[in-house]
Amino acid sequence: LWRFGYSARLLKTNHFRTAASNTSFPAVWMLLAQYSGTIPARFVVVKKNSFFTMPETDKANLELYSPHPGVRGMTLLNRAAFKRTVVVPVLKVKKEIVNTLLKSLKHTVLQRPGLKRVVEDTEDEDSRLVILDPHKIPEFSLGEAEQEVLKQLNVCPEVSKYNLELTYENFKSEEILRAVLPEGQEVTSGFSRVGHIAHLNLRDHQLPYRYLIGQVLIDKNPGITCVVNKTNIIDSTYRNFQMEVLAGESNLVTKVKENNIAYELDFSKVYWNPRLSTEHGRIVELLKPGDVLFDVFAGIGPFAIPAAKKKCRVFANDLNPESYSWLLHNCKLNKVDNKIKVFNMDGRDFLLGPVREELSKELPLLKEEQKTSFHIVMNLPALAIEFLDVFRHLLVGEPCSTAGLPTVHCYGFSKHDDPTKDIQERAEASLGTSLAGRCSTYPVRNVAPNKEMLCISFQIPADVLYKRPCP
Repeated sequence: LWRFGYSARLLKTNHFRTAASNTSFPAVWMLLAQYSGTIPARFVVVKKNSFFTMPETDKANLELYSPHPGVRGMTLLNRAAFKRTVVVPVLKVKKEIVNTLLKSLKHTVLQRPGLKRVVEDTEDEDSRLVILDPHKIPEFSLGEAEQEVLKQLNVCPEVSKYNLELTYENFKSEEILRAVLPEGQEVTSGFSRVGHIAHLNLRDHQLPYRYLIGQVLIDKNPGITCVVNKTNIIDSTYRNFQMEVLAGESNLVTKVKENNIAYELDFSKVYWNPRLSTEHGRIVELLKPGDVLFDVFAGIGPFAIPAAKKKCRVFANDLNPESYSWLLHNCKLNKVDNKIKVFNMDGRDFLLGPVREELSKELPLLKEEQKTSFHIVMNLPALAIEFLDVFRHLLVGEPCSTAGLPTVHCYGFSKHDDPTKDIQERAEASLGTSLAGRCSTYPVRNVAPNKEMLCISFQIPADVLYKRPCP
C-alpha cells in the first residue's frame, strides 16, 4: 500500500486496520476507495478468490520493448527480422501547441530513447500525433488530471490508436539478445572495454550466438570496433590468454586511459584489466614523492608510471617480453623513462637481484628523521603469495629502524569462506611468521562466484628480512 502513496494517517486509522484485518485482499482495495475515492488504475478487482490482473495494454507495452518473436534462435544477425508493428495511444494536437503539451504531459508521453514522441498526421498537415506511454494510458483512456490539462489547452481528450513501426535500431542490445537467446538463459550484454575493444567472457550456452552478440555490441556501442571472447583461463607464464575475434576489425593494438594517464598495448599479448583502475589509484595514493617502489609484476606500468609521475623512484619488472616492451614504450609515452629502471626477469630473480641490492644499499643509510618509504607491489594474484618466502633472510646485517622496513602489497585469489583469514594464513606460511596485528587486508574485487581477489599489506618483520651475522 505504501508503494501507491497512501498516507500513514489512513493506514494507522483503527477502523481501517480492523476492517482490513478481517477482509480479503480485493476488498481491501474497496476500503481504500472509500477513503480515497479511487481505486489504483493499474489494478482491477475480479471475481472473489481469483488473482488481480494487469490491463491488456501491458501486452502492447511489452511488445514496445521486445523485438519480433521470430528472431528467437537466430545465430547470424539479420537486422530486418527484428521489425514489428505495435499499437500505441496517441493524441491529435495542433502543431503550434505541441511543445506546450509535451511539457504539460511530460510524465504521460512516451519516454523511449530512439523513438519519436511526435509524428506526422497524414490526414491533417496542421496537426501532429503525440505518442503516449501505453503504461500510463490503460485501455487508451486518459485520467482526470490529464483531461484537465487538455481542457486548458483546448485539445480534444480523445485517445486514438496508432500503428508504430519498430526496427532493429529502436531496441537496446540487452533487449535484442534476450529476444534471440533461449528463454530463461542468461543474457550477456556487459563487457570490459579496452580502448576500441570489447572483451567478453561468454558462457557455454552463449557460444552458438557469439558472432551475433559481437555484431550487436558493435552496433549499439559507439567507439567499439572490435569484439573478442576469451577462450581459455589465464594460466600461461606470461598471463595473457587466447581470444577469438567475434566481430569487427582484428586490430588488437589499442590505447587506453586510466587515472588520467595514457597507455598503449597489444591486448592479445599483454595483460590489462580496466576493473583494476581503482586499485592502481589506491596504491599510488599511499606513495609520497621520494618514496621507492619495486613493482615485481609490472605489466605495462599501471602502478609504475603514475608512481614515477609522483616523483617516486621506481624499479619495474615483468617476465613477459611483450609486457617489458610495452612498459618501455609507455614510459617514453608518458615522459618518465628517465625515472624508471625497467627489468625483464623472473619475479623471484628480480627480488633476489635488483631489489636486494637496492635495499642493502639504501636501508643502512636511512636515518630516523628521514621519511623515505620502500614499497614492494606483487600483483600476480594466482602466484604472488608463493613468492613471499624470498623475503626470509633476504638481507644480512643488523635491522634498520622499524620505520624503514619495506611495505609489501601482495595480491591473491581466495575461494575460502573467510577469504581475509585465508590470505593472511597463506602469507604467514610463506613468510614463516605471524602477521597478527601487523597486516591489513583489502578486498579488491569479486572475480567469479565464490572467488575473491584481495590485497594483503604489511611491513616485512625485521626478524624475517634480516639474517644476522654470527657473533
